[in-house]
Amino acid sequence: MTSPALSNAILCAGRLYCDLVFTGVPKMPAMNTEIFCDDVSLHAGGGAYITAAAFNALGWEACLLATLPASPFDTIVLRDIRKSGVATTHCKAAAYGDKPQITVAITGDDDRAFLSHKTGAALPDISIAEGTFRHLHIGELRSLIEHPDLVEKARDNGMTISVDCGWDEALMKQGSSLQPLLEKIDVFLPNESEYAHLVESGLREGAVPLTVVKCGGDGARALRGGKWISEPTVKTTVVDATGAGDAFNGGFLSSWLLGKVLDECLANGNRCGSASVQQAGGTGGLSRLRSEFGNATMRAAQ
Repeated sequence: MTSPALSNAILCAGRLYCDLVFTGVPKMPAMNTEIFCDDVSLHAGGGAYITAAAFNALGWEACLLATLPASPFDTIVLRDIRKSGVATTHCKAAAYGDKPQITVAITGDDDRAFLSHKTGAALPDISIAEGTFRHLHIGELRSLIEHPDLVEKARDNGMTISVDCGWDEALMKQGSSLQPLLEKIDVFLPNESEYAHLVESGLREGAVPLTVVKCGGDGARALRGGKWISEPTVKTTVVDATGAGDAFNGGFLSSWLLGKVLDECLANGNRCGSASVQQAGGTGGLSRLRSEFGNATMRAAQ
């Protein structure tokens, strides 16, 4: 899968947001109406960061490749990233005059919705020193499309590659045209709705060596070699589902990189996703993972 000579550091690349999270929302708001929530909080967000935080909680060295949101939200985001232990050596400040990247996350008992603003390039242009990282995870499909050179850079350095999907209405209609790009990666991690739309628009099942479909409260399933494997998850009280799929990525990939069997990889992903939803923000519930699984993970990786 990957050379044992490579480090155990993981590079997670993708757009970085400041998440404004509303929890305890009785129903989704509609135009010309007003809804009141139970609580609100600000957090670092974006799929790449949340996956990096899950990796770090499990004992890996995780580094984020991203452009920081514009001021004043960069201060909030950097505070959270550093608190989670994720390295920011490959993060760059937003260009002067850029508007901030913000996501408004609205979470109810059975539903959630996001409203996001993005600006500028998803990622800063960097070189990757040989042997620095073991694996590249790209937090959303759109970032891969905007920076396709990342695949070549990673392969030149012996890295394996995974990509989450992320909901993008325009991309969901381009399954057949996206297939040549997705065939170049090792693991694709869409959720159930994203995967259904991509297949409907022409993506061939099995085009990626390993496809992992996240099914929320129903767990997850994986397709490899024409065979599906499913793993249920334990029922959990959900405070905020923001970033649960990204936390799942960290758990699944952590086990996959150690050569674990697929059902064990899926179970570890479910465990991380479940931990994530128990507090507001995508990473708040991940802190307990370090004491429970982090030491064992690093012993296995060495």
